[in-house]
Amino acid sequence: MDLNSASTVVLQVLTQATSQDTAVLKPAEEQLKQWETQPGFYSVLLNIFTNHSLDVNVRWLAVLYFKNGIDRYWRRVAPHALSEEEKTTLRAGLITNFNEPVNQIATQISVLIAKVARVDCPRQWPELIPTLVESVKVQDDLQQHRALLTFYHVTKTLASKRLAADRKLFYDLTSSIYSFACSLWNHHTDTFLQQICTGDEAAAANSLERTLLSLKVLRKLTVHGFVEPHWNSEVMGFLHAVFERLKQFLECSRSIRAESICRDRLEKTIILFTKVLLDFLDQHPFSFTALIQRSLEFSVSYVFTEAGEGVVFEQFIVQCMNLIKMIVKNYAYKPSKNIEDSSPETLEAHKIKTAFFTYPTLMEICRRLVTHYFLLTKEELTMWEEDPESFTVEETGGDSWKYSLRPCMEVLFIDIFHEYNQTLTPVLLEMVHSLQGSTNVENTNAILIKDAVYNAVGLAAYELFDSVDFDQWFKNQLLAELQVSHDRYKPIRRRVIWLIGQWISVKFKSDLRPVLYEAIRNLLQDRDLVTVLFFLNVCLPVDDFEFRTDQFLPYLESMFTLLFQLLQEVTQCDTKMHVLHVLSCVIERVNMQIRPYVGCLVQYLPLLWKQSEEHNMLRCAILTTLIHLVQGLGADSKNLYPFLLPVIQLSTDVSQPPHVYLLEDGLELWLVTLENSPCLTPELLRIFQNMSALLELSSENLKNCFKIINAYIFLSSSEFLQMYAADLCRSFCELLKDITIEGQVQVLKVVENVLKVNPVLGPQLFQPLLPSVFRGIIDGERYPVVMSTYLGIMGRVLLQNARFFSLLLNQMACELGQELDHILGNMIEMWVDRMDNITQPERRKLSALALLSLLPSLNNVVQDKFCGIINISVEGLNDVMTEDSETGTYKDCMLMSHFEEPKATEDEEPPTEQDKRKKMLALKDPVHTVSLQQFIYEKLKAQQELLGEQGFHALMETVDTEIVAQLQEFLQGF
Repeated sequence: MDLNSASTVVLQVLTQATSQDTAVLKPAEEQLKQWETQPGFYSVLLNIFTNHSLDVNVRWLAVLYFKNGIDRYWRRVAPHALSEEEKTTLRAGLITNFNEPVNQIATQISVLIAKVARVDCPRQWPELIPTLVESVKVQDDLQQHRALLTFYHVTKTLASKRLAADRKLFYDLTSSIYSFACSLWNHHTDTFLQQICTGDEAAAANSLERTLLSLKVLRKLTVHGFVEPHWNSEVMGFLHAVFERLKQFLECSRSIRAESICRDRLEKTIILFTKVLLDFLDQHPFSFTALIQRSLEFSVSYVFTEAGEGVVFEQFIVQCMNLIKMIVKNYAYKPSKNIEDSSPETLEAHKIKTAFFTYPTLMEICRRLVTHYFLLTKEELTMWEEDPESFTVEETGGDSWKYSLRPCMEVLFIDIFHEYNQTLTPVLLEMVHSLQGSTNVENTNAILIKDAVYNAVGLAAYELFDSVDFDQWFKNQLLAELQVSHDRYKPIRRRVIWLIGQWISVKFKSDLRPVLYEAIRNLLQDRDLVTVLFFLNVCLPVDDFEFRTDQFLPYLESMFTLLFQLLQEVTQCDTKMHVLHVLSCVIERVNMQIRPYVGCLVQYLPLLWKQSEEHNMLRCAILTTLIHLVQGLGADSKNLYPFLLPVIQLSTDVSQPPHVYLLEDGLELWLVTLENSPCLTPELLRIFQNMSALLELSSENLKNCFKIINAYIFLSSSEFLQMYAADLCRSFCELLKDITIEGQVQVLKVVENVLKVNPVLGPQLFQPLLPSVFRGIIDGERYPVVMSTYLGIMGRVLLQNARFFSLLLNQMACELGQELDHILGNMIEMWVDRMDNITQPERRKLSALALLSLLPSLNNVVQDKFCGIINISVEGLNDVMTEDSETGTYKDCMLMSHFEEPKATEDEEPPTEQDKRKKMLALKDPVHTVSLQQFIYEKLKAQQELLGEQGFHALMETVDTEIVAQLQEFLQGF
């Protein structure tokens, strides 16, 4: 591409590519895509984005295309890779000058230079770092800043490389520039502090920006540029200087106005200082040992004493608390139980920690955490009053919550309490004892203190197990506090509910549950959203093994009704999701007992589904609720079909965009709907049209897809197979070409179920799959689980459709060009040989019945394999025969003579309609209707009649005497 002639053309197309008119934009994008692999294209782009007289949008687009081209075509091995000559020219052009006036474009240029450096520096681009070092020394403010910005992005990128050779190169680079980086940072920092003192805020803001960038460079060099940084005096000198600089910057914040341009950058720089310490501690815990004492002194001083008043801000407090937490929890600083097994570095660090965390220090940290940081703020209380839904979202852990101070201080409390529980338990218990009895509702501060102390007791529940009699505390104090109805006591009621939720799986007597349920029901009547938030943990905790349905049932109707009313009243999507989740858990726990109370919810859900069209996560919550509803309603869920089936249709249709969010829950709902369906409706049958595309996805949802297919087979095999068998067979043939062993077994199990349900029609419908099953058997399939399924399929065909088996045998003889008897002999031999692959008793009995069905026979091959057939038959008898202790006779334990309604204990889920269908199917299955003992006797008797006494005796001579003895014992009485 000739640069002079091409520049105009490329510039014109780039201009078109910035158009808002798609008719102009699309052709331009196509043309640019074609040019991506043209030699000289990136040189033209470089000329365009470095020409400051051109339109900013055009230059921005040129930078982006250049950056994307580096990712695709810069490496030598890439298809259409750039030539070495052009890359040399481009590298030189990129660092000719650092004078980009537009900040956003300057950042993009810095990033793309870093991308090239990742591949080429230092071997193909040795001049990059020296050029940057010289450029950051110039007096021109713009050039200095742009060079420093590039220096940072290059350092950041090189520091991220992880191969050993790349690490070595970065260590070498660091050692060569570390001194310079330190002096650069000190220079800009001193300049900033001087300018702040003189009141020149505009100049100070520029210097602070350079301080921030140079500190970012030093952070990467310090954390990633040394193997053992504690041996380098400059590194340790810099880290010690961080504390002094932090103090200076914090003091500066007193004199800088909140609305000043410097304020935001100053806070960012202060946070970056703490990140240097946190990163260094994370990467080099033993090198950090020399900094433990100073870090703890600094953090505790600013966060837990008056020293921080007026200078600290929330994110700085969070970082300091994280620093304390990382030191307290660090495994490198914890000696082994056997002290002699600990390293000297560990013992030294532990010694420093122990010396620092004295009783007075720990007591002050604990008291200040609880009585200062744990207190609900005015903003939180106002939010609770004015916007309870938003407050609820915050309490459940919304996005902003995880970056805020509250979770950080609670985690710090938990970690310190766990580490020093013997010291801190008496301190916390003293706080609790000082708060006995109800608190004056007029004393807001006392209420907030009690809320904070109860919070601490809940967080430390496991540590306080042996120190707190929670049952007595609940009866004597907490229950009474739940019954205080004054509006100002709301924080205490909320906290007591949460506290019980923390302790209920730790220590709470089952006998107290009804009293608790009564109190919670009263609270729900007040429509307090935050109480609902903790309802689940209190009433239905996940790991609650002492939950008893009979205790909860008297309160079910009123609680469910109140929760449903709340669901209707709330407006925010997140709140509706949470209330729905609580309702779902209630339904799941009580199962069928929910039936009398769900009418209102069933009527409301279609409206909620329609309203949530733009909120896929809320729709996921609705799907989960429907899953539990269908399970609770059982066969009565058929009444939901007008709403339920369109929901399933949409959720599982891969051509609809929402399927990305809804598919997993949609498949689960589809499955439970089928399992609980009393009959197959035309609409339910029609939904299966979605399955073909789902099978093509071959995703992690494939297992549920196979379960759904099986559910259709059990529900109504004739109608289902008549409509979809051909499509299914084609899909299975495609799937088996490229699928895991587990997936292969799932496909084969579907075929096996088809044969079980419809032994006459099944083999014909899935005939294209059966030759590969036959070949798998005679070839000795190496995976036992696959071989077992092959034998299950062939057993069904042989036992229940002998005519089709004969046709299949003839087909295989033609395909393989072998004698029919030879193939039959190979199959029987492999079957006998691989019988141990079959672990399921049903399949083992099926194998015995199937091979016995070849008798009586005059066929030489069958008689040659007679011994193996008898061996398998006796193995089957050993599997299924049980001795009657009263009569001393044997009976087949797999026989079923009549239908018994499956019963479930209180701990089990009640049987589904599909469970009942499987039971009915078993009554027609030879495995459960034919006595193996009787079948063997009849087949041997028929063989004896066919061969005569002498011929049969000769045949039995081929069987091992021990096997014959076992056979005779089982056949006594015949």
